[in-house]
Amino acid sequence: MNNKESKTVVVIGAGVLSTTFSSMLKELEPNWKIKLYERLDRPGIESSNERHNAGTGHAALCELNYTVRQPDGSIDIEKAKEINEQFEISKQFWSYLVKSNNISNPKEFIKPLPHISFVRGKNNVQFLKDRYHAMKDAPMFDNIEYTEDIEEMRKWIPLMMQGHSASDIMAASKIDEGTDVNFGELTRKMAKSIEEHPNANVQYNHEVIDFNHRKDGKWEVKVRQRNSADVQTELADYVFIGAGGGAIPLLQKTGIPESKNLGGFPITGQFLTCTNPSVIEKHDAKVYGKEPPGTPPMTVPHLDTRYIDGERTLLFGPFASIGPKFLKNGSNLDLFKSVKPYNIMTLLASAAKNLPLIKYSFDQILMTKEGCMNHLRTFYPEARDEDWQLYTAGKRVQVIKDTPEYGKGFIQFGTEVVNSEDHSVIALLGESPGASTSVSVALEVIEKNFPEYEEQWMPIIKKMIPSYGKSLIEDIELMRKTRQQTSKDLELNYYTSSK
Repeated sequence: MNNKESKTVVVIGAGVLSTTFSSMLKELEPNWKIKLYERLDRPGIESSNERHNAGTGHAALCELNYTVRQPDGSIDIEKAKEINEQFEISKQFWSYLVKSNNISNPKEFIKPLPHISFVRGKNNVQFLKDRYHAMKDAPMFDNIEYTEDIEEMRKWIPLMMQGHSASDIMAASKIDEGTDVNFGELTRKMAKSIEEHPNANVQYNHEVIDFNHRKDGKWEVKVRQRNSADVQTELADYVFIGAGGGAIPLLQKTGIPESKNLGGFPITGQFLTCTNPSVIEKHDAKVYGKEPPGTPPMTVPHLDTRYIDGERTLLFGPFASIGPKFLKNGSNLDLFKSVKPYNIMTLLASAAKNLPLIKYSFDQILMTKEGCMNHLRTFYPEARDEDWQLYTAGKRVQVIKDTPEYGKGFIQFGTEVVNSEDHSVIALLGESPGASTSVSVALEVIEKNFPEYEEQWMPIIKKMIPSYGKSLIEDIELMRKTRQQTSKDLELNYYTSSK
């Protein structure tokens, strides 16, 4: 095989996953043609937009759903270690983009911010205490602090402690080296760099409407210009579908066997946003609680400081709702069009298995602003209605699939990579923590689908991700060195000494 032969890759969607993959690919193969199509008028409008996600640099520092109590009473932190390593990998790639002048001004998309876990009630306090003891012995999390003292909590989260008394049963843990990430701004920076690449062509207001797989293995991709309705056909060696909630319908249009036993369950996120500057100024952290019993991980409540458009903001949520659209800017027919003869049993099985999730979603639809404010007051008792507005954020489509382990209709949490047997079609499906772990997802795409290029790409991958091929979980010295370097490159300034 002549690996120097130029290939054409059609990329669908201009969100964080597509722009991450494209940013990586143009470094690995500068001569390959990248044709990126986005149906909206600019990048990062849907799930990657900073107003549509929590902006947490998901490193498992405060998210309690990554640390689960086992039947024997112990706390399993293996998933937390995995997520933490993946976020460190993301930071390495972002550092590379900064140092190679692909993007500039990292402070515009990433800022240091403490990550705090906060719980109430005897059982939850015991859980958080046990979690603290499990995590502090792991080098990745050995800077964690824990307290049940209200005076200490007043220092960490003064706004939230207003209205709480010393007799309240509550606890908090804190890691100062957390981050707030503006994934919308990061996406826009990467998109701009891709647009400037000589072999990339980025087209907005262009919608992919159909595919035809030719006998020679190439794909004819039909693209419609949304303003003029003109249709053009592009020839591609590879098709990368990174279209967020729109990925399942597009994958179905390819007709590949891997698209058959898949479905999607759309969930709309809502947040309360603070409109009072004096309240916003009193909170400077991301504070995560514990999800209510019997509810899915996306229901974890959090009170978040965010930086949006250069201004500090404060959000609380998420509150879930359901509706038939797969994208915020989608169609009310999306869900119904995705039901096919070949996946209807998968969807029905999922509905039967997930009645609590469906009930929870309908309960959330009925929740008023007053109900949302009552949830907020479990975090911040003195919250006033007039200081907060409820707004609709982005869409998440939970992947439903058949698996050997869980049978028909299993709801998948997280990001799923689906590819055709010949590796010419690659699709990314699912949701959180997709943005934070986007670089690991892109690496998985490359490892799974481009094995013939592995040898020649390896030196460049290691330049982009210096820890690639090594374990940041096992190699403590490498983990500490990596964190210190990315902190410096991204201007996070956690570590001022050279130790």
